[in-house]
Amino acid sequence: MRRNRYRMPALVAVSAVVLAGCAETPDAGSGGDGAEDYPTDEITLYVPYAPGGPTDLAARTVGDCLTEDFGQTVVAENREGASGALGMQAMIAGGNDGYSLSLIAVPASATNPLQADVGYTNDDYIPIAAVTQIPSVLAVGQGSRFADAEALFRFAEENPGQVNVGVPGTTTSQAMELQRMAEEYGIQLTLVPFTGNAEMTTALLGGNVDAVFINASQDVLENIEAGSFVPLAVSPQDRVDYLEDVPTLAELGFPELTYSVSLFGLAAPAGTPDEIIATLEDAVSSCLEQPEVVETLGEQYVPDDFIGAQAFQSRIDEIVEVYGPLLQK
Repeated sequence: MRRNRYRMPALVAVSAVVLAGCAETPDAGSGGDGAEDYPTDEITLYVPYAPGGPTDLAARTVGDCLTEDFGQTVVAENREGASGALGMQAMIAGGNDGYSLSLIAVPASATNPLQADVGYTNDDYIPIAAVTQIPSVLAVGQGSRFADAEALFRFAEENPGQVNVGVPGTTTSQAMELQRMAEEYGIQLTLVPFTGNAEMTTALLGGNVDAVFINASQDVLENIEAGSFVPLAVSPQDRVDYLEDVPTLAELGFPELTYSVSLFGLAAPAGTPDEIIATLEDAVSSCLEQPEVVETLGEQYVPDDFIGAQAFQSRIDEIVEVYGPLLQK
């Protein structure tokens, strides 16, 4: 059994426990022709981000497992752009027969339609199951003028807007949490959006930003181990055991900032038959029990308790509730 690495916010954790026991799946439709035989053809799994990142890794790892399980090829297809919206559009356009899926990254997939017309709404897709969850880490480069988080936040408070922090897009949880830091705690940072970890790493190492608030994925952990990145704070409510000496934002005086935990998982277009959603949910659950799949994804990133369709939906609903007012001002 995997150790409990960190807990998600309390409401999410409770939702996951309560809802995991429910027998019903989301209202995905009343069923469709051939659902009982699903799948009988190739499945396209859209990846709404560039190759090589945590979303791509999660999609391809689970896609390969589903290919073996189903005996039908699951093809991962990258459709990057518009903060993940292009991939979502492609999935929805592919139809709701179970052969068009997407790897979604929450909160981004849920926050995108709250602030702009991105070609879909949160009613247009059904979350199936989470694959990985990755906390965020606030990090500076080696030799930074900020020795710790307290020094960075103190300087930012005294010099509003003079600390530049790279974030992976304007609708990500990292950007949202730092905006909340300004509104609720008076710490104003200048956010610099990038398209992913690679760009953010280059910017930090090149001295183009003072810090990054970034997914603590394997590439980031490697930079921390090498000393290129110095972690100052992590995002979950509780400390992360693989960064056990790094304080949480809550510990540092920001008790509300616990939501920057990226949840990566499968989704299908709304209207996909219940039977197909259940089949996919069960298949992902089985994949996450396979040691080789867990090893590839990173043992530290695979949820200790399976997050199925209803618990995943609860996570999205909570993100909409927390970030919606901020985005719709």
